[in-house]
Amino acid sequence: MPKLTPATQEARRTHILDAAEICFARAGFHRTSMQDICKHAKVSAGALYVYFSSKEALIAGIAERDRNKLASQFAAMADEPDLSIALARLGEHYAIEEPQHKRRLCIEIGMEAARNEAVGEIYRSVDEFVQDSFEQLFKRAAAEGRIRPVLPPKELARIVCILGDGMFWRRAIDPDFDAKSVIPAITAIVAGLLNAPEPPRRAKPRLAKGSRKGVHL
Repeated sequence: MPKLTPATQEARRTHILDAAEICFARAGFHRTSMQDICKHAKVSAGALYVYFSSKEALIAGIAERDRNKLASQFAAMADEPDLSIALARLGEHYAIEEPQHKRRLCIEIGMEAARNEAVGEIYRSVDEFVQDSFEQLFKRAAAEGRIRPVLPPKELARIVCILGDGMFWRRAIDPDFDAKSVIPAITAIVAGLLNAPEPPRRAKPRLAKGSRKGVHL
């Protein structure tokens, strides 16, 4: 059998993780079997176990992928001139653009984290990563004078995460939830906490002495 290229191996790993996300979100961690994931991914058990030895390993793979994605998003936000707009776009991505099963998966992993120590360690590591990333983002923006936060960066990061958790929970459980209608209000709350300074006003050009408005010499 020919050896698979790294690109092919990564594509298969990604395909299995995508299948696992859907299965966990649909049936829950305990009701989902490795065979269910094989069936959804259309791969053999042998092929699945090449990449993931257990359901916990699949959760770890999902978490690693999400963490890498978030790291790229935070790196991009660090250079945004208007942080409140950047945060609103981040909220729109996770509350509107991503499919609903992603939010259900987050809830399922969070619930399993309370019962399963291995999953709990994974969940807490991601949660700490997100809060720390927000904290560092706010520290940098404050040091650069782009914001004047009304709370210390660590507390501000915690508040932003709580607001996001609430919106994502609602998206997961309420099929009629309209995230677009609440994001402007949440953005306004966060913008108030960030307290960005007003941009300097441009001075109006002064007319030359002896000239009149509308008169060209």
